[in-house]
Amino acid sequence: MHLIVVLAVILLGCSPASAQEAPKAADMVVNGQPIDVHGDNYRQLFQELRDVHHFTQQQLDALFAGVVIDKKVLELMDKQWEAKPYYEYWPLFITPAVIATGKKKLKEHQALLDRIEAEIGVDREYVIAIWGIESRFGANHGKYGVFQTLNTLFDAYPRRSKFFRNQLIQFLLLCRDNQINPLQVKGSYAGAFGQTQFIPSSFQEYAVSFDGDQRRDVFGSIDDILASIANYLHHFKWVLDAPVYVDIGNRLHSDKLVQANLTGRKALVDWREVTSAQGVTLPRPPQDRGVTIVGLEIHPTEGGGFRYVAGYPNFQAITAWNNSNRYAMAVSELAEALNRGH
Repeated sequence: MHLIVVLAVILLGCSPASAQEAPKAADMVVNGQPIDVHGDNYRQLFQELRDVHHFTQQQLDALFAGVVIDKKVLELMDKQWEAKPYYEYWPLFITPAVIATGKKKLKEHQALLDRIEAEIGVDREYVIAIWGIESRFGANHGKYGVFQTLNTLFDAYPRRSKFFRNQLIQFLLLCRDNQINPLQVKGSYAGAFGQTQFIPSSFQEYAVSFDGDQRRDVFGSIDDILASIANYLHHFKWVLDAPVYVDIGNRLHSDKLVQANLTGRKALVDWREVTSAQGVTLPRPPQDRGVTIVGLEIHPTEGGGFRYVAGYPNFQAITAWNNSNRYAMAVSELAEALNRGH
């Protein structure tokens, strides 16, 4: 086997010693270096902003004057927080203080949450849990200038430059439509903002006005904030009072389930197959939809290995918000903690 590996390396024209990890985006820049807004990428961007979205060149010159690279943004983008094992991941979000505050918010906004459940159809504990995880119930919007961040990622993060180009356009549009100064908005290192921590395209698609003023305010209107979170989940087929996940043991007893776990959230399995393989009675999902198989790392001091769960359609709706099974599980377990004794 070792000989096969060596031959493969030779045929590929490199050796193990010379093979190097590709440089990260942050290694290619100097913090604070000016962004060249006269290059082809920005000329094409400005043309679209003028011709399609009717910005004037004077407006663009004023907005983009002095944009520079924020190296810290690039460093954080490559950290891969969701790669932590689950036993290290969930304590970042589920703490006694967060649970206590979340329970207070459930009581404080009971009438609003009643209305959200009745009109949008999303369980209140999950709305509050996402609010708590995303912005600590509004206490932390982020510290990075969103306009500066999106320019950095468009210009100096090649892997997702096209994505962040669109986010930059959507951000300028939403700021214009809502009379917001784009240079004053603070958010995350990925360009998410407000108490919902929506990226610009998500704001455009899913934010709603729920307080009657016809203005979508995810910065200060609690009605809009909580209803927008619920509307996002509703769009991805959340079902009120339906299961979110079911524990199915510490081992998987069929190759199909093992493969589904390795494939990720897009691999759906018939719930009856899970019941048969695992010897666990699963409730029928809404519309007989499939379930995902999720493995969550157990701390070595607690025996190690994995805790496996079947992620129901509601679990899948949370992964549409954040493409991470660990995130979806943390939201689910925080929601359960908020519901206990409530």
